[in-house]
Amino acid sequence: MQRAEDAGLLRVRRVLSVDQLGSNQFEFNGKQYINFSSNDYLGLSQSATLIEALIDGAKRYGTGSGASPLVTGYSNAHHQLEHVLCQATGHEAALLFCSGFSANNALMKTLFDKQELVVADKLIHASLIDGLRDSGVNLKRFAHNDLAAASEMICTYQPQAVITESVFSMDGDCAPLNALYHQCQQAQSWLIVDDAHGFAVLEALGSTQATKADATNCDLQVVTFGKALGCQGAAILGTQKVINFLVANARDYIYSTALSPANAYVAHQAVLWCQQSQYAEQLVDVIDYFKLCCQQKQLNLADSITPIQPLIIGELAELEQVANQLREKGLWVGAIRPPTVPKGSARLRITLSLHHSKAQIDHLVESLSQALSSH
Repeated sequence: MQRAEDAGLLRVRRVLSVDQLGSNQFEFNGKQYINFSSNDYLGLSQSATLIEALIDGAKRYGTGSGASPLVTGYSNAHHQLEHVLCQATGHEAALLFCSGFSANNALMKTLFDKQELVVADKLIHASLIDGLRDSGVNLKRFAHNDLAAASEMICTYQPQAVITESVFSMDGDCAPLNALYHQCQQAQSWLIVDDAHGFAVLEALGSTQATKADATNCDLQVVTFGKALGCQGAAILGTQKVINFLVANARDYIYSTALSPANAYVAHQAVLWCQQSQYAEQLVDVIDYFKLCCQQKQLNLADSITPIQPLIIGELAELEQVANQLREKGLWVGAIRPPTVPKGSARLRITLSLHHSKAQIDHLVESLSQALSSH
């Protein structure tokens, strides 16, 4: 603990208030901040639509599930959410979990064992890595988003599965899903996609550089509800055969109290909102405006077309100074340090929301320019 604190790497919690400040603002130690560090890309966590859905869900189903899914914890609310997720992605079946970490971890250690080999992108999430380690599987990792390296490994090892993310959480870049899926089909390997930061976002962006994950380009897809959907929980989507296997064997699913039906109802309403709302153009406008402002100030962003916009600082001391200067101006931006990112690549992880105004973005970019020029 002391070594981590001395190195500026100690993780601590902060108690924030969001009372009456809107989806992009909060209060900490009596000061108000504009939030550029949330994964709530569509602003749904504070939306009237989902707040009313949570109230309605609690009135219909109560506040908790009361048991694990295989006892009495699997309700109509869970079943309907799984159905609408399958409709949205084209997969045959779905399985709900209380968090994305639990879903990823359970999937890896239930599907694989030490007799098998899988290939994965170098930057997959910690939940996937931990599950793979627990499984004992032989893991080979290719350079991040390097399609040639991935193809060579797939051809050489003929793995049981290839694992990637749709949108990488620290870099904001997108995996070449269609090309990877083609390689996997040739090798008769599964493609497993962690779609935590891509679901309901990539479809809105409508870019040739970013292909959304669904049943046409992956075999298994993990969707989390705590990012763009603005609520809580996660789901694994795939064939009915795989989901049946997980129901019978995934210990995290079998022995955990089920996601509350009220939360399942909220997630259901969030999926429907994404299907029915005309938010795509607004989200693209926010991202494009931010990137244009940064270009005008000659700020060197990473190559991302998503709401995740990293700005590499490099050294920890400078990162801390820049982040503190932004906070002095009422701006809260994620300061990401090793080991979450590689050593020497400490960064500001700027995350944009549908509801960030041009004035808020102008304030951020001007403050960034001033803070960086002073270093």
